[in-house]
Amino acid sequence: MELPVRLCGLWALLLCAGVDAAPRETQPPVTNLSVSVENLCTVTWTWNPPEGASPNCSLWYFSHFGNKQDKQIAPETHRSKEVPLNESICLQVGSQCSTNESDNPSTLVEKCISPPEGDPESAVTELQCVWHDLNYMKCTWLPGRNTSPDTNYTLYYWHSSLGKILQCENIHREGQRISCSFTPTKMKDSSFEQQSVQVMVKDNAGKIRPSFNIVPLDSHVQPDPPHIKRLFFQRDGLYVLGKKSQNFRSRCLSYQVEVNNSQTEMPLILSVEESICDHSKFEGNLEGTSCFWVPGVLSDTLNTIRMRVKTNKICYKDDELWSNWSPAMSIAKKTNSTLYIILLLIIPIIVAGAIIVLLLYLKRLKIIIFPPIPDPGKIFKEMFGDQNDDTLHWKKYDIYEKQTKEETDSVVLIENLKRTSQ
Repeated sequence: MELPVRLCGLWALLLCAGVDAAPRETQPPVTNLSVSVENLCTVTWTWNPPEGASPNCSLWYFSHFGNKQDKQIAPETHRSKEVPLNESICLQVGSQCSTNESDNPSTLVEKCISPPEGDPESAVTELQCVWHDLNYMKCTWLPGRNTSPDTNYTLYYWHSSLGKILQCENIHREGQRISCSFTPTKMKDSSFEQQSVQVMVKDNAGKIRPSFNIVPLDSHVQPDPPHIKRLFFQRDGLYVLGKKSQNFRSRCLSYQVEVNNSQTEMPLILSVEESICDHSKFEGNLEGTSCFWVPGVLSDTLNTIRMRVKTNKICYKDDELWSNWSPAMSIAKKTNSTLYIILLLIIPIIVAGAIIVLLLYLKRLKIIIFPPIPDPGKIFKEMFGDQNDDTLHWKKYDIYEKQTKEETDSVVLIENLKRTSQ
């Protein structure tokens, strides 16, 4: 009696297993799958539930893009995606009665959206956008190959906090590249980092193919260069005081300090972290000030310091865009004030003496290099003119002496004649 009972139990298990192993009923495909584009790069697919679905089935919809990317199972009859429309994009949708991915969905229905019309070689290339210090976004691009040099470009942008698509106004050329800057204003709250900006570039005449880009606001962020306010040495190293960033939280930034020492050829570049300013070490108002400690800097030589900063992956997706280097600031060992004053007094005296000696030397040097040229007329005058003058002088002297002698003789003769007559 025991054997038949055991066989019956085994048979019942096989029957139960056969029932469970039977394939589930396949649902019919979805209907009226359509696709539309909103804003600049928001693509939305919508569909209707399948016709003739089992009443006992709680419908779920399985969807994915080409190559089975971004799989999703949801009860909604629509799906949206932000995607640059530079290429075709297709969505496949099927229905099933559970969320179990192993269940066979219905026949997949596909709907694609085509890329924009126009020659692909006419579209702009290397369309890149960078959000500078969370203040403004700058997009740059290169003209397409099959475009005229005088093509007038237009850039449009949109994000979820804007009510409509806006146009960038200040387009200008920077060498071979063309750029346009705009301010993505009216962000709702701090969750803006989860948003993105949609960008499209085309020409005014509609002759080139539009080009699209999507810029997540938690990436492509480049801070402004830091501002160094003060440098000073303590026993444990060099301290750098800088102006705190107004647009970034401290934990979201990474810093580098470059030290150029007068006695070394290669600069020293160190990664530093912002620390809390200790009022016992620092003097003055430290509000809005960042503090950095740099070890191993020689204090008895001239040091030139500059800094740069970038975002990190704690708050942002990328950490590759360094800011420009800050303006450099130098620091050296303090000199003796008395010696400094003596030098200030001695140096002007030395300079004045050197100028006087130089002037005298230059005057003598001028005489040596450019001696006076003799006057030929003076030479001839001495040879001829002076001798004539001397001859005349002697002739005058002889005539004068003769006249004087004659006059004297006449007077003596007259005197003698008078005495004789008496």
